[in-house]
Amino acid sequence: MFGLSSDIGIDLGTASVLVYVKGKGIVLREPSVVAINKDTGRIIAVGEEARRMLGRTPGNIVATRPLREGVIADYDVTEKMLRYFIIKAVGKSWFFRPRVMVCIPSGVTGVEERAVRQAAISAGARSAHLIEEPLAAALGAGIDISEPSGSMVVDIGGGTSDVAVLSLGGIVCSRSIRVGGDKFDEAIVRYIRKEFSLMIGERTGEEIKVEIATAFPQKTPERVTQIRGRDLVTGLPKAVTVSSHQIYHAIAEPLEAVVGAVKEVLEMTPPELAADIVNKGIVMTGGGSLLHGLDRLLSEETGLPVYVADDAISCVAQGTGKALAMMNVLPKPKSSKLFKKVVG
Repeated sequence: MFGLSSDIGIDLGTASVLVYVKGKGIVLREPSVVAINKDTGRIIAVGEEARRMLGRTPGNIVATRPLREGVIADYDVTEKMLRYFIIKAVGKSWFFRPRVMVCIPSGVTGVEERAVRQAAISAGARSAHLIEEPLAAALGAGIDISEPSGSMVVDIGGGTSDVAVLSLGGIVCSRSIRVGGDKFDEAIVRYIRKEFSLMIGERTGEEIKVEIATAFPQKTPERVTQIRGRDLVTGLPKAVTVSSHQIYHAIAEPLEAVVGAVKEVLEMTPPELAADIVNKGIVMTGGGSLLHGLDRLLSEETGLPVYVADDAISCVAQGTGKALAMMNVLPKPKSSKLFKKVVG
């Protein structure tokens, strides 16, 4: 059983949920997928077990993602999913409910913020705090954001990409776009349907992205993979071979959106902070930053050094945990946007 100091940091992502427990590190990393029986409304599976059911369920069972583009699309299912993950991470205790820090994209509306807070409270949190994703990502990547020096973070998740320049513990300028790993997957699915008249699922699209997708084509021998799906002409199963160069063309549009957001934030950055970024470079976090060649693409487009953080996928979750620990020792001015809290 965990005591009163049971603090949890949650990276509530569109593609996956990571849970950080104080003193233990990241204890849970599961896809944000829930399988529900449509007839009874009962949850059948959550996380990895539910992800395996995507596109493979009978008529009365639906496997769904309750978060879309970084925000809650289905409130009730999100609450149940959060409750499941909190209990799985720290056990069930009616006496010592945990403090929870949840990260949110920097561009969310007040309504979307309240939905996340309320879902965390309803799921069993004693108090819910929100932190913006770029701040959490910077803390998790080990960047000292308290200094009067500019740092730039590009966090590419499943549903959103957040770009921000940080200084003196806050966000100076930022841009959040609803383009992330999911948009890459969807672009691959569309391309395969258009070029090969082959229907594949989003899960297959994700597997292609991980296996051979590139943001910066190389002259070296191309990587290829065989994919299977349903032929739209005959209606029969079919297999085709695709190359990394073809997938590069498939994801060109979402890549352009990410590069555009980075350039936009750089244009908004005050000159003194821009000088700091020239020296320090850009730090990339999130699962999307692991896309092959994306760091090289950003470096070519901006002329700045670009680094992928160690354990990029876990940076936001680690940052939420660090932010909870900092709350006890750091003053929180009322004007600060770092922490937003609601108590259940």
